[in-house]
Amino acid sequence: MGVILYLDTILVPLSLFLTIGYHAFLWHNIKNKPFITTIGIQKLRRKAWLQDMKQGDDKKNMLAVQSLRNTLLGTILSATIAIIIVLAVGALTNNSYNATHLITNYFFGSQSDRILMLKYCSASLFLLASFLCSSVAVGCFVDANFLINATSADDELPSTAHTGRVLERGFSLAVVGNRLLCIAFPLLLWLLGPVPVALSSVALVWGLYELDFACKLAKNIKQGHQ
Repeated sequence: MGVILYLDTILVPLSLFLTIGYHAFLWHNIKNKPFITTIGIQKLRRKAWLQDMKQGDDKKNMLAVQSLRNTLLGTILSATIAIIIVLAVGALTNNSYNATHLITNYFFGSQSDRILMLKYCSASLFLLASFLCSSVAVGCFVDANFLINATSADDELPSTAHTGRVLERGFSLAVVGNRLLCIAFPLLLWLLGPVPVALSSVALVWGLYELDFACKLAKNIKQGHQ
């Protein structure tokens, strides 16, 4: 029993610390070195792109609508996946208590009632937060879509600045919602034990690092072409 509690109390907090620490490191780089992160580069490109929209070019306005539509659909998909998983976890909660006596291996960790409740609540909390952020992001994208279409060459600068703030708020919330959904998957694997949580967290951080840092991504693309 001591070994089981040791695995749950050590591996799971370390996994959360790893993922949260990585995102703190990513946020620091986005704020101070945006050119080395894909999120920072996209943010700078959006600012320049929005300034070009002030010229009132109808073709660029149509391109903006099409670009936001793809992001909007992706955000809606993230919110849908999050709420479906929450409902599925809620439906499995009662059934899991009946099967706990079948799981006695150390690999699955502690199966006490409190630990099981902690497993479901932690995963559901991240999933609900992901759903909330994605839902608010959808509203921001809808507002930004309208503001971009209403932008003309005669608009004053505060109007363009407000459009940029709404657009960036939507993208920021969409990224947060997506990352919360990613962090929730290792917590769902906690149902299978603390070891899958640790392994999946390491794999998650490694995969996100490959995508988030532009220098690493550019290097991999260059090697692929050679």
